[in-house]
This record gives sequence, C-alpha cells and structure tokens, in this order.
Amino acid sequence: MTRTRHILSVLFCFALSLTFCSDAFASPPKEVPAIVGRWDIVVHDPHGDFPSWLEVTLSGRHTLVGRFVAAFGSARPISEVFIEGDNFNFSIPVQFENLKTNQWMRGTCTGDKITGTTLAYTGNTVSFDGVRAPTLIHKAPPVWSEPIELFDGKTLNGWQPRRGKNQWMVKDGILTSPRSCTDLVTTQKFTDFKVHAEFRYPAGSNSGIYLRGRYEAQIEDNFGMAPDSHNIGGIYGFLVPKINAAKPAGEWQTYDITLIGKFVSVVLNGVTVITEQEIPGITGGALDSKESEPGPLLIQGDHGPVEFRKFVVTPAK
Repeated sequence: MTRTRHILSVLFCFALSLTFCSDAFASPPKEVPAIVGRWDIVVHDPHGDFPSWLEVTLSGRHTLVGRFVAAFGSARPISEVFIEGDNFNFSIPVQFENLKTNQWMRGTCTGDKITGTTLAYTGNTVSFDGVRAPTLIHKAPPVWSEPIELFDGKTLNGWQPRRGKNQWMVKDGILTSPRSCTDLVTTQKFTDFKVHAEFRYPAGSNSGIYLRGRYEAQIEDNFGMAPDSHNIGGIYGFLVPKINAAKPAGEWQTYDITLIGKFVSVVLNGVTVITEQEIPGITGGALDSKESEPGPLLIQGDHGPVEFRKFVVTPAK
C-alpha cells in the first residue's frame, strides 16, 4: 500500500469512528413522554390527605427513571418508570413504612395533571392527583423587608402546634421541646425570605426547620460525620452540604438560610455549606405540596428534644 493510500485509509477509519460516536451520543427522541418532569401530588387516604412528590427523567433514549417522596422519609430512587400511552406505573421498596410489599403508583398523565391510585403508608389503596411542580425562577433579586422576631423570648405568640398535644414551652427565655411530640408552626406565611436561627440539642437528638413548611434544613447530632443530605447542614434527602460545619451536641449553633423561589443558600455556624442550589421537591413530612404558594416556618419536634434562643425571619417585599 502506498503512503497516500495508507493515510486515506486512516482518515476513513477515523471518520467512521466519529460517526459511531455521534450515534452513540445522539440526542433523545424529540417526543419526550408527557410524564417526564416534576409533580406535586396530594394522596387521598381515609386517615387524611397527605402530600407526595414525583420526578421522572429520561435516561438515555428510552428508559424512564425517577425519584419519589412519600408521606415521610427522603426522596428514594425509582429504577424504572413504565409507560403505555398516557399511563404510567412504578414500584419501589419500602423505606420507613410498615408495609410487607413494595409501594407502587399507577396513573394517567393528561397535560399538566396526573391522577391514579397508589399504595399508601397506611396499607390502603387510595387515589391521588397531582400537577406539574413550578420552577419558581425569579428574574430579579428580592428586595428585603425589615427583620421579624418570630420568638419574643417569653411566649409562644406567633406559633401553633401542628397537631395533637403541645409539648413546646418557653423556659428561661428559651423555646424548648423537652421530648418528642408535635411540630411547631408559625402562624405567618412567607414567600422568599432569610431566616436566622440559634439552636441547641442534646446528644443523639434530631430536629429540623421546614422552609415554607415543605423543605427541611436538617438539624441532627452529626458532629464529625461526613457531609450527607440527611445530616445537619443538608436539605434532607436532596442537597449535600460542602462540609460538615456542625459543633458538638450541647453547644449553641446557628443557621442562616436564604430561600428565593426554590433556590437555597445555607450557612451553618458561619460556614457557607450550600450556595444557591435548587431544591428539587418537598421533604417527607411536609405540610403540603403547594410549592407555588407561601408557607410557614416549621420546627420539627417529633424526633427529639431541641432548643431555640433566637428565630428571626427577613421576608422579601
């Protein structure tokens, strides 16, 4: 073979390989299934309605995968979402539910709405309906109002128990939950805001601050542990803090959290651990799934003792 023919042969093989590579990484089909996206869901159970959340994405050219948040717990992966026309279904292992079978969901997607049936944590087969989750992307930065002291150091004014018996009290100027019982919720609701909280917990305890009552900034005794979305500094089940800036149990700690739309920044004990990251969806245990609406601040009180000596919110105008 002459040198010229050899060069042409090499160039041809190279061009052919580029063709194969191009095919291998070709764009997904133009018609993306309607179920792809994020969904805010309400499940209708005889024990009471509760919020849920679903995300479906396209993996490669044809396979649909996703994430699901049930009544409580964190977002869990869905290995495959099956579709037939406008109908979809999936099944996932239980997380904290006391169920002997996998949880499942079967539904129909029509435009920006989904409806169907699901196996709830109660063991009931119940109906659900959902709408596409909003993006809440703002075109301009907010203008902040004056700070509001949500805890006056003397009373529970401006707060109410989520349900049932209230164990929260004010002792020596400190808002305290001495045992696990119910959550505490502000009577005011907010859209975009900055919140400053000073808190303390005993060894092994667990709490959290739900932003708009939907997205949990975790509070837990995780001193010295690796950063994790389920540990202090994280947005539970979704966003991992860059570092673990926690102090040992028994010491006062601070949160400074800014929520604009669904984008959050978290400063723990003066260290920025999350910077303007999008929160994909609601946390298990959320008050509701109405992400487009204002919501209160909620302190988790059903997982362990916790104390607050300061709780200040600066809302957007």
